[in-house]
Amino acid sequence: MSDPLASLSTLLAPLFADLNGGAPADPTVRPSDRADAQINGALALAKRLGANPRDLAQQVVDSGVLTDVATDLEVAGPGFINVTFSSSFLESQLAAVVGDGRLGVEPASDSKIVVVDYSAPNVAKEMHVGHLRSTVIGDSLVRLHEFLGHTVIRENHIGDWGRPFGMLIEHLLDLGEDVASDGLSQGDLDGFYKEANAKFKDSEEFQERARARVVLLQGGDEATLVLWRRLVEMSNAYFNRVYTKLDVLLTDDDLAGESRYQPLMEGVYGRLETAGLLHEDAGAMVVYPPGFKNRDGDPLPMIAKSQTGAFMYATSDLACVVDRVERLDADLMLYVIGTPQAQHLQMVFEVCRMAGWLTEPTEAVHVGFGNVLGEDRKMMRSRAGDSVKLADLLDEAVERAAAAIAEKNPDIVPEERLVVANMVGIGALKYADLSTERIKDYVFDWDRMLAFEGNTGPYLQYAHARICSIFRRAGIDRASVRSAHITLDQPQERALAMRLLAYPSAIDTTLDSYSPHKLCTYVYELASDFSSFYQECPILKSDEPVRTSRLALADLTARVLEHSLGLLGITAPEQM
Repeated sequence: MSDPLASLSTLLAPLFADLNGGAPADPTVRPSDRADAQINGALALAKRLGANPRDLAQQVVDSGVLTDVATDLEVAGPGFINVTFSSSFLESQLAAVVGDGRLGVEPASDSKIVVVDYSAPNVAKEMHVGHLRSTVIGDSLVRLHEFLGHTVIRENHIGDWGRPFGMLIEHLLDLGEDVASDGLSQGDLDGFYKEANAKFKDSEEFQERARARVVLLQGGDEATLVLWRRLVEMSNAYFNRVYTKLDVLLTDDDLAGESRYQPLMEGVYGRLETAGLLHEDAGAMVVYPPGFKNRDGDPLPMIAKSQTGAFMYATSDLACVVDRVERLDADLMLYVIGTPQAQHLQMVFEVCRMAGWLTEPTEAVHVGFGNVLGEDRKMMRSRAGDSVKLADLLDEAVERAAAAIAEKNPDIVPEERLVVANMVGIGALKYADLSTERIKDYVFDWDRMLAFEGNTGPYLQYAHARICSIFRRAGIDRASVRSAHITLDQPQERALAMRLLAYPSAIDTTLDSYSPHKLCTYVYELASDFSSFYQECPILKSDEPVRTSRLALADLTARVLEHSLGLLGITAPEQM
C-alpha cells in the first residue's frame, strides 16, 4: 500500500482496537493543512469510552507505533494528532510505487459486475452537444472500474424503437434506400428526421402509412423489420465515427437499444400484476411508489400501461433493470443520464424494490449531470438556433488545437501536428466537461478550454510532454532511472512525493461519488506540484546522485500523469 494516509491507518488499526478493548475502532486519518496528516479517531473513541480525548491521543503518541513513520507528532485542539512523515518513510513508499505497474493502486478487494448505461443517442437523429456529457462521463467511469478489476458491461441504450419509426421507415421507402443511405452516411441524420417529421405534419396520407407501419413493426412483420434494421445500421455506422473521433470505448458489441426490452415487457407487467402492485387510474394501469407526490400533494403514479393498452417507457426501463439483474447478474448499475430524468429513474428503481427485483447488495445509481451552456448561459445552440452537432464540435476542437500548437511549437512537422492536435483538441473537450462537477451546468468557452495554462486539458498534457522533453534532451531512457533510490531533501520534492503517493486515494474518492472532476482536481494539483518542483529543484544540472533521484521523480510523475489522464479517456502526448 503506497498511500501514506492509508498506510498510517493500517498501522494504527491494531492500536486503536487495543484501546477499544479489542473491538475495531477507526483511527480516522485525514489530510491536514498544518501537517502531512491528522489522526482524528481519538475523539470518537474517547466519547465511546467516556475518556478524555487529549489523554487518549497522547497514549497513541506515546505508544511508539509511529516512531519509524513520523518525525513530528503533535496533540492539538480537542484531541487531534498532527503527523509529519519522515523522509525515509516517504522514500520507502515511493520505492514501492516506482516498481509497480499499477502505480500503487491495488485492485478492488470485492470484484463486482458493473453495468454502465451511457451515451444513448437516438436512431436517425444527430448526436449533439448534450450527448457529450453522458458519453465522456460514462467512458471515464468504465475505465476506472475496469482498472480496479471489476467486470464492466457497457450498455449503449440507443433509442431504436417507438412510434417515430413508422414515419422514418415510410420516408426511407419514399427516398429509396440508396439515396437515404448516402445522406445518412454523410451524417445528415437531423435532415432525414426533419424531412420525415415535416411530411408527417403536412400529409394525411403519409400519416396513415406511418401509423400502419408502426403496427407492422410492433407486430414483427419481417419486411418492416428489415427496413427498421437498415435505419439502425446506418445510424450506428455514423455513431461509430463520432465515437472514434471522441476516442471512447463504445462499439457495436455494447448496443443495448430499447428494442431489446420490448419482448420482456409483457412478462414484467405480469409480474407487477402478480405482486399486486398495479392499480387502475383513469383507464391506465399504474404503480404508486411511496414517497412520490405531484404538485397537488397527491400520490404520483408510474404508468405501466396506457389507457389504450400500450406499454410505456417506464415499463421498458423496468424490463431493463430486470434484465441487468437477472441475466447479467449485475451488482452495480450506473445510469449516466441527465439530471432531468432523476425523478423518473428514482421511481423506476423504487418500483423494482417493491417488486423484489432490486434488493441489497445490488445497487442502481443515477449518475446525473447538468447542461452545456452557451455564452448567454442558455442551452448551447448553433447560430441557426439548432442543437450543436457533436461531430462538428469535435472537428472544430481539433482545428483550433492545430492552430494553437502551430503557434506554440512552429517546428513540429505537419504530420506530427495533426496527431497531436487530435489528442489536444479532443482532450481539451473532454477535460473541460469532466473537470466540472457533473451535477452542475457549465459554460462552453473555447479560449479557456484550449489554454495552455490553468486547470485545462492542454496544460496537463503539456506537463507530461515537458517531462518527456527533459529525457529527450538528456538522451536518457526513462526506464533506466526506475531502479534509482529517490531522496527527498527539498520541500518541493517532498510535496510532489506526497501527491504521487495520494493517487490511490484520488481514485477511491472519485468512485465514491462517481465524480470524475475529483480525479481531474488531483491531476491538476499533481501538475502544479511538478511545476513548483521543476522551478526550484534543478534536474539535469544537479550532481549525482541528486540528478538521477530527480529524474526518477520526474519519470514517476509522467507515468502518473499519463495513467490518470488515461482513466479520464485523455491521451498524453510526448511532444507538443
